[in-house]
Amino acid sequence: MDEVLNMLKDLTDANGIPGNEREPREVMKKYISPFADEVETDNLGSLIAKKVGDPNGPKVMIAGHLDEIGFMVTHIDEKGFIKFQPVGGWWEQVMLAQRVTIMTRNGNVPGVIGSKPPHILSPELRKKPVEKKDMFIDIGATSREEAAEFGVRPGDAIVPVCEFTVLKNEKMLMAKAWDNRIGCAIAIEVLRRLQDEQHPNIVYGVGTVQEEVGLRGAKTSAFHIQPDIGFGVDVGIAGDTPGVTEKDALAKMGNGPQIIVYDASMVSHKGLRDFVTDTADEQGIPYQFDSVAAGGTDSGAIHLTANGVPALSITIATRYIHTHAAILHRDDFENAVKLIVEVVKKLDTNTVNQITYQ
Repeated sequence: MDEVLNMLKDLTDANGIPGNEREPREVMKKYISPFADEVETDNLGSLIAKKVGDPNGPKVMIAGHLDEIGFMVTHIDEKGFIKFQPVGGWWEQVMLAQRVTIMTRNGNVPGVIGSKPPHILSPELRKKPVEKKDMFIDIGATSREEAAEFGVRPGDAIVPVCEFTVLKNEKMLMAKAWDNRIGCAIAIEVLRRLQDEQHPNIVYGVGTVQEEVGLRGAKTSAFHIQPDIGFGVDVGIAGDTPGVTEKDALAKMGNGPQIIVYDASMVSHKGLRDFVTDTADEQGIPYQFDSVAAGGTDSGAIHLTANGVPALSITIATRYIHTHAAILHRDDFENAVKLIVEVVKKLDTNTVNQITYQ
């Protein structure tokens, strides 16, 4: 694999649910530090890498979140089966019989989300999804005591299992945690490509924590940075699979990054949105417009910082988000990086003032 694929593999193979992002934070730190003038971590755990172009220029924040959806151990029954709490948004039908890893103080413990075989279910029950509260995780323990010997205890993080995989079409990449290690990868790659470029500003590549449970790390990191311009880089919904219509999602994989005009957390800033799309048009970089009625990105927290920050969400169309395995297109990643780099190179003080008051 090439250098970029190795970075993507390391980021997505790392395990980190909201509140337990140490592994992906260390991976992001490893890859972004060579291109940053300063790297720090705020008190909630978000990673902030600073690259100075013009020290008197505006501050531009590019944020992807480190956390992935997962679960947390809440109880171990007398037979050694694990009860759990979802951390982030899960749909019951994508959970049963899926492999998981429990992160304990003694190391990782493999398991599977248990289910009854269909042979013993009535026809009525076969048609009904199993509710999360009725699910359990089997780690092969025979008792509560043996599970404790394995190191499992309430509060331990549980993550999906899906190794990073380059599909036969090598542009198509499958992994867990694309939501949102791809955003972290974009932040890393933007700083890398700015190494030999002049930029009239200070750029912050940020890996935020606890996005999936309320944009929490974006609040603290944006408060620390006090940015003049903010970008939330994340996954979006791909509308190119069977059963998904244009009423559900407009974007197609491989057609460029998504420019989000509206989501439940933010109405995108018109001045910044127009500036970004004008730049893309000038540079011949493909992009797609989309809107999302539910959900949001870190931009939703960034734009409310201090007295307000012009912000925009730029996302990568991704299939099967909020499941164990998702797929995205490498060209969309590359074009998102290219677009943000070109935008950053033009964001001087006068331009930011014009955007802000447009």
